[in-house]
Amino acid sequence: MAINLQKGQRIGLGLSKVGVGLGWDPNSGTGFDFDLDASAFLLGENKKIPQDEYFVFYNNPKSPDGAVESSGDDLTGGSSDGDDETLTVDITKLDTKIKEIVFTVTIHDYETRKQNFGQVRNSFIRIYNAQTNEEIAKYELDEDFSVETAVEFGRIYKRNDEWKFEAMGIGYKGGLQYFVNKYV
Repeated sequence: MAINLQKGQRIGLGLSKVGVGLGWDPNSGTGFDFDLDASAFLLGENKKIPQDEYFVFYNNPKSPDGAVESSGDDLTGGSSDGDDETLTVDITKLDTKIKEIVFTVTIHDYETRKQNFGQVRNSFIRIYNAQTNEEIAKYELDEDFSVETAVEFGRIYKRNDEWKFEAMGIGYKGGLQYFVNKYV
């Protein structure tokens, strides 16, 4: 049963394999398809990626340690009844220098297409047990982020030898470059 997490709330994961799913339905309200992108930033102690390959997204689908993998880029959404893009995390493979993973969602080419999450139908991001598909937490992006174009959904981090999940839910007006500037 999924927990409806509030911003800032933390839960222990107790899992070795975690999935992050992103889904949305096509909407032609702006004359363009909506292209949402799920990304992961694997951060060290200094809250920065140790090298470029620890930024997992559509152009770099797998971290060098093999711990985080992207399903690829869905350019239009609605390709399934569930997740259109997924990030899979195998915590047991994480390089010891990685202390947290931040998950983001952005709208590709939002400026040219004049798009925001409030215009995307049925958009969500969820975290789930990758072995059983049991949902742990879910955000409805169109309700909580009506004018934003980029969201830090949540993070997995290690505290006292236990991996936890924190619901961040912080929206921004910006794109993927905003997060690259923040974490690289």
